[in-house]
Amino acid sequence: MSVSDKVLVIACGAIAREILAVATLNQWDHLEVQALPAGLHNRPEKIPNAMREKIEANLGLYDRIICGYADCGTGGLLDVVLNEFGIERLPGAHCYSFFAGHSEFADLAEKELGTFYLTDYLARQFETLIIKGMGIDRHPELRDMYFQHYTRLVYLAQTDDANLQEKARAAAKRLGLAYEYRYTGLMPFDGDMKALMTSETDTDGKSDHRLLA
Repeated sequence: MSVSDKVLVIACGAIAREILAVATLNQWDHLEVQALPAGLHNRPEKIPNAMREKIEANLGLYDRIICGYADCGTGGLLDVVLNEFGIERLPGAHCYSFFAGHSEFADLAEKELGTFYLTDYLARQFETLIIKGMGIDRHPELRDMYFQHYTRLVYLAQTDDANLQEKARAAAKRLGLAYEYRYTGLMPFDGDMKALMTSETDTDGKSDHRLLA
């Protein structure tokens, strides 16, 4: 297979593992992943420019480029960049939605607005991304400032991992929140990835997600 036959997913580092797992599940041997730093989770305003730079570095090298992000707090600015290149992204406002399933997540959010979510990656990297990344380790008073309107932590688990469950429980305790566990597996996410991988190209150039070498 030549490079031009391949599909590149430019993805958030926090979901790269799950994208590769779904690719293996579906035998997408033609799919490659390039990850942007997961630390952008705390700096969503930097995601659009980081995405632009990564796209421009790969123009002409792949038959298709797709975006492994939801909106992820960019307020639509990520879509502005993607539309310039005719690239599609995963649906939804953030990864919690496509991991849980969009209708299931909407129900979760409606029942309790004050919910902080963890995925496998965030459970694994909680200390680095949340405690250190948000400065709570240096300024403990920030915890109550950031999380004063939250009442529970919901761990949306992609794997059945007892160690990660313990980390998530500890995270909830650290933040002073009630703990809830929800096993999502990869199936809701698998459906969104399949839809993205099999979507057709428009001919008007505006929503054309293929980049021909």
